[in-house]
Amino acid sequence: MPEPLTPDALLALDRQHVWHPYGPMPGTAAPLLVESASGVRLRLGEPVEGRDELVDGMSSWWSAVHGYNHPVLNDAAHGQLERMSHVMFGGLTHEPAVRLAKRLVDITPEPLQHVFLADSGSVSVEVAVKMCLQYWRSLGKPRKQRLLTWRGGYHGDTWQPMSVCDPDGGMHELWQGVLPRQIFAEAPPAGFGAEPDAAYAAHLRELIGRHAEELAAVIVEPMVQGAGGMSFHSPAYLRVLREACDEHGVLLVLDEIATGFGRTGALFAAEHAGIAPDVMCLGKALTGGYMTLAATLCTTAVADGISRGALPVLAHGPTFMGNPLAATVADASIGLLLSQDWQQEVKRIEAGLRDGLAPAARLAGVREVRVLGAIGVVQLDHEVDMAAATRAAVREGVWLRPFRDLIYTMPPYITGDEDVARICAAVCAAAREG
Repeated sequence: MPEPLTPDALLALDRQHVWHPYGPMPGTAAPLLVESASGVRLRLGEPVEGRDELVDGMSSWWSAVHGYNHPVLNDAAHGQLERMSHVMFGGLTHEPAVRLAKRLVDITPEPLQHVFLADSGSVSVEVAVKMCLQYWRSLGKPRKQRLLTWRGGYHGDTWQPMSVCDPDGGMHELWQGVLPRQIFAEAPPAGFGAEPDAAYAAHLRELIGRHAEELAAVIVEPMVQGAGGMSFHSPAYLRVLREACDEHGVLLVLDEIATGFGRTGALFAAEHAGIAPDVMCLGKALTGGYMTLAATLCTTAVADGISRGALPVLAHGPTFMGNPLAATVADASIGLLLSQDWQQEVKRIEAGLRDGLAPAARLAGVREVRVLGAIGVVQLDHEVDMAAATRAAVREGVWLRPFRDLIYTMPPYITGDEDVARICAAVCAAAREG
């Protein structure tokens, strides 16, 4: 075993060698050093702002829905490690992948029958796009190669996903002129419970109809535009997309990487609209935050269409595709979720967020407070001061990760009422000081 490093030594090496997400090299702000995690708490390697542990208000970027160090998931991982941690998926198969695929087919909308196991959410979107493009090529319509989405979206940081992120206000604006040119509708009017806007519905229908000959698919995040702005919209617009896609011969892809597995109060956000997509992307909470795994599901019509083409295979195969360790933990995580009244837990957190974040609406500089399921958002009327907001949250004993003009929380579903209140107090403090 190597000699343990002091916190100062670790942070010095981190600054010298480690490139953190969405940051420069070397970093301009020192990250907090996490020593261990259990339940909803992150144990720090050294105290910060007088705190040696923090309540995680982020579920580790929305993935750790069961919290940390959960005995059920730990046991699943340990048991699989004793059998095999990995085996290639080309020409081989194994029980964990088969069981997980069947589980996903059983719990997602009925038309989705086929599962491609990828290794990250962004890759699952790449696979979804490839499926749609290859489907139309196989049917002799190679001109159908563009994608339509609405502004304000985010689908990942690899190539095709970047092309359907917001082209102006998003973090991928740098790549305009290099990325594939996609078609963008206006952002959907805000408000989960808002009355649908007939003019906006007409805008969606007209755009899909006008570009139908070149459109392979429409791709959107259902109900919640996550990293693109944490905005909620009416389920009615998903029904409009489904109807317009059916009318004009366009595939519908729903990116449920952030919304899947109960975050919005429905197991999958598409359920709010009562629709099924042709292709669905899953990730983040799929393994309960234990390790990276994603999935792209499609209908039999899409799979059969690809299989009838000149190239009758989906030419995609990540090295760690179907990783048995990740698949085992994912199946255990879904089983754990479904074995309890997760809907009641999400409703409980939703009520706590509504009560606890209500005072933020009266703070100077706050534009809006909104809550949906286990998602709470405070939107400012200015760019958040990340350092000041983070310090304020840490002083309250909570880890948050604000961005742009947003201070938000997506806590694990096991977060108790007292900790939900603590998270809300931290969000309010961050809004005051950020």
